[in-house]
Order: sequence, then structure tokens, then C-alpha cells
Amino acid sequence: MGLLSDPNRRRALINLLTRLNAPICVVCYMAGFACFMGLSFEPFTLRTYMSENAMGSTMVEERFPAGERALATGREFAAHKKKIGGMPVDWLVKTMQARGLEVFTQSFSRTLPFPDENKERYMVKGTNVYGILRAPRAPRTEALVLSASCSPGDENNQAVGLLLGLAQYFRNQIYFAKDLIFLVNEHDLIGMQAWLEGYHHTNTTGMDWTPLHGRGGSIQAALSLELNSHVVTSLDLVLEGLNGQLPNLDLANLFYAFCQKLSVLCTIEGKLQRNDWDSVSGYSQAVQTMMLMVMKQASGRPWGDHGLFLRYHIEAATIKGINSFRQDKTDATTIGRLLEGMYRKLNNLLERLHQSYFFYLMPSLSNFVSIGYYMPAFGLLAVILLLRALDLWVQLVTPPPRNEERVNDIAQSCPGVLSILIPLVISHLTGVALYMLPVRFQEMAVEHFPVSETEAVVLTAIAVYTAGLALPHNTHRLLSGEGTEQGWRVLKLVAVLYLAVLLGCTALINFSLGFILALTLVPVAAFVTPHVPKVLSAFALVFLSPACTLLFSVFFYQELQEMPVSFQDGWILYLSVISQGILDHYLYGSLVYPLIALLVYPCWLLFWNILFWK
Repeated sequence: MGLLSDPNRRRALINLLTRLNAPICVVCYMAGFACFMGLSFEPFTLRTYMSENAMGSTMVEERFPAGERALATGREFAAHKKKIGGMPVDWLVKTMQARGLEVFTQSFSRTLPFPDENKERYMVKGTNVYGILRAPRAPRTEALVLSASCSPGDENNQAVGLLLGLAQYFRNQIYFAKDLIFLVNEHDLIGMQAWLEGYHHTNTTGMDWTPLHGRGGSIQAALSLELNSHVVTSLDLVLEGLNGQLPNLDLANLFYAFCQKLSVLCTIEGKLQRNDWDSVSGYSQAVQTMMLMVMKQASGRPWGDHGLFLRYHIEAATIKGINSFRQDKTDATTIGRLLEGMYRKLNNLLERLHQSYFFYLMPSLSNFVSIGYYMPAFGLLAVILLLRALDLWVQLVTPPPRNEERVNDIAQSCPGVLSILIPLVISHLTGVALYMLPVRFQEMAVEHFPVSETEAVVLTAIAVYTAGLALPHNTHRLLSGEGTEQGWRVLKLVAVLYLAVLLGCTALINFSLGFILALTLVPVAAFVTPHVPKVLSAFALVFLSPACTLLFSVFFYQELQEMPVSFQDGWILYLSVISQGILDHYLYGSLVYPLIALLVYPCWLLFWNILFWK
């Protein structure tokens, strides 16, 4: 405190920070990136452990015996589904009733803002079927959910069969103190969204659905099951939910504990855990796993049916069966016993899962990186913006050498309010156009150009984004005369502080998205001025713009999945990601698209404006 209260020492510190501003910024950027990459090294991570006392031991005896019978039920379900060309609602109702459940159905319909070409649907109508097994030893105020989606073709039939097998087995057990809800939802996430809105009496997406006639207690936890083959070599745990939300870490710890107990091969992000963490290959595997989690979390989309439960503060995850042609096989009986053990432990909960972490990254299922470990890496990037803001502030408040000949020049160098306000307004109006025009103008685009509705939405978004590059940077001169030297400094100070607040708030909600944006936008914000070479700097700004960041992320994600693509295929994936991001916003409430369009892109345009300031 003495350093800051003494005017001489404070002045000396400010002079030091301004004189060494650029080197300090470079060091902070490199240190932040190195710190983040070091998080995957096992000695720098924490071992997973069970924080919830009620789930601390796996010493329960799993007795589920009917794996083969469950697969036979799955084949019967597939036959009825193929026969009627959709979800066999009547057969499911009769089958659940025969297993002693209270069975209810829910119809729903949704018209998409534009066709989903990935799944070839526009007008979506379907029915959810769910059965409730009432708790025999409790007042029925809490519930657990097990779900499996009715997917087109031959997908997920085994999961529905196993769900029905577990329902029949649990019906004969007397130790459950919570209601068990067995849900078969149609049209994957859309059906799950309709059921959750009906269960909680909310309607946030404008979907039409019939009210639920049967409810259980307050849902404490949920698991979604995906099995696409009779042969399962490993089980993959999917955690990423809507807007980057993650379930409580104890749910992942519970899955890993029972996989270890039953000798089931388990993965996260499709990657096996390696024991040689001190080797280059072991570290590389951990980096790939953690970066896959970062990329998925940054996308903001739910990566399984569980992802929509998280918005209702329900801890949920998806367990996916993988057939990778390994020698180790896991039969349906073992998977059923794993689910039985997990539900028996969740049944012991006296309160919602809350004692473990909600903000974390996982290089493997046995190690995790907590928020206290990865936030310093982001902080090192964010401090660059504060240092640049300090340097700009010092330049603005330090009066230049005064003499009689320069009095008039100094008076004229003071920036007007309009010269700062107009670029801010125009940039954000461009962002509003990017957010609203693609969906609203799709019919007009289809009438005048030979494109589909989905192509019209994506191409309109790209056109508005590109047109925005030509709008802001001359607007201030057209309305208020030539820009001043002090003017661009004031504008950059506002833009740097704006970006610092924006990235900080984003990182608190979705760290992965905030960190990726910081990696690309902080260098732009730190070093762009009107006095740098225009062509090279313009290329660098476009290279680090949000659109190019998304393009590079598509190729990087494919490389992490060990499925590299050509530039042509990558471009098609890029267009698909844009359309899917817009759909996720309108269907489920994903915030990534409005965040990029309304805040990140206008902020980037301010720096583009500064580059061409005259």
C-alpha cells in the first residue's frame, strides 16, 4: 500500500509499466498459453475423489441378470419401429405397463426457423413415452431419470431394450427412496426439451406440447443412455451441456468408480487413459483429451440429451457405448449392473450434488483441473488488456509540450463525442443486423437466388459479416470530420476495457469459449494502431477475427478426433457449424450465436476501425 500511496513511487511504477508495456504484454501472453498447456501434465492436476459422503463407497452388490433379455427386447422394439416407420408408442405403453410402471405420453410439435439439413427435418412432430416407478419407501418428493432416445434407423435400439430391462428389474427392488422415471424421447434433443418444459411448467423456446399428466418428485439426477451396437468395447462419458455447463464432478467420479469396480473399459472424449504420463505420448494424449473438452464446451451446444437437464440444475450425463473393435468386450448385463450401482448410490443422496466442483476440465477420468488452476492462465491474458488500458490512459492524461505555436493544434486534437460514439453505434448496429437478418431474410433470398433455406441463412450471415468490414471505419470522418490523434486513443481505451469486461464475463460462464476468444482477440487489442502497416495488419486482424477463429477450430477439432479433412470438406463442415449454431440458439437457447453477433463481432469491428483511423 505504501508503494501506491506515495506519489513519487506511484509515478515511478507507472513509468516502468508504460516504458516496458510491450515486453510485459508479450511475456504475459506466452506465460498464459504455456500455463494452460501445462495443465494437462499429471503432476499439475488433481486426482479425482468422491466429495459426497452418501456416494463414497461402491460396496453395493449389483445383481442385474437380464442383459440378454434386454437385448432381445431391443430387437423387438426395432422390429416394431421399422414396421410403423417411427416410434412404436402403443407397444412402448403396453410394455411399460406390463412391467408395473405408471405410463404416460406427451405429444409435441416444433417448426424449425429453417430446415435442419443435417437431420433432414423442418416440421417436427413426435411423442414422448415415460413410465414412473413410485418409491416404495419414501414420500415421493424426489426422482431420478433414465432416458434413451428413439433415433431413426437402427440407432439406440439396444439402449431402449436395456432401459426396459432395468425398469422390470427395479420394479422388484424395495430399497429405492426416490421415484424412478424411465423416459423414451423422440427426435432426440427436441423431444427432451419438450418433456423438460412440460415437467417444469415452462416454455422458453416456443414449442407446442401437451401437458404432462404424470409427474414424479423433484429430479435430482439423470442419465441418458446411447447404445448403437450389441458389441460394446468401452463406455464413453459425455459431460458437456448447453452453454458449456458441466454436471457436478461427483457424477463423473461415480461413473469412473463403478467402471473400475466392474472392470469396464471407460473413456472420456473417446480417449483412453494412459499410465505413461511422464512420456511425450502420454502427455500428448492428455492434451488432446483436454482440448477436445475445451472445444466441445466452447461450442455451447448440448452434446447429448443430458445437456438440457443442466439448465434446470439437474446433474446429468450421457453414457455412450463404443464399438471400436478392441478385444475387450462388455456385455449388456455388465452395463446394466453399472447403471444399477450408480442409481443405488444416487438413491442414497439426501440433497442435491453440490460438494464437488462444477467448473473443471478433465485430461482423463482419474484427473481433473479445477477452476483455481486454469483461471490464472486466463488472467495472464486478461491482464494484457489492463496494461494496454493503463498505457493509453497515461498517454491521454499526460499533456504534450506546450508552446505558443502549438496551442491551436492541441485544442484541435481533443476528440469530439460523436467521433467516438458513432463508431460504437455503427459497429453494434452491424452486430444487430448479423443477429437478425439471416433468419428473417431467408425467404427473400430463396426467391431471388437458387439456394435452399439453410444455405440462404448461412450465406446471408457471411454476407452481413463481410459487409460489416466496409461500414464502420470511415463513418466517423463522414459525420464529424477528420479523426484526431487523441480520438483513436480514446476509442481504443474504450474498446480495450469493453473487451476485458466481455472476456471476463464470458470466461466466468463458459471458460473454454472465453479462453479461445482471448487467445485470438487479445493480440489484436494490444497492438493495433493507425500507425502500423495497413495491409499486413489488416490481414492479421482478419486472420484473428471471430469467423476465422471458428474456421480454424473446425479443422483443429477434426485433427483432435484423428479424422483430418480436406479444405473443401472442412469448408462444408464450417457452413454446417454456422447453421447448427443458429439452430441451437432458436431451438434450445444456446447463447454462443448472440454473444458472437451482438458483442464479440462489434468489439472486433472497433479495432478494425482503429486500424483505418486517419
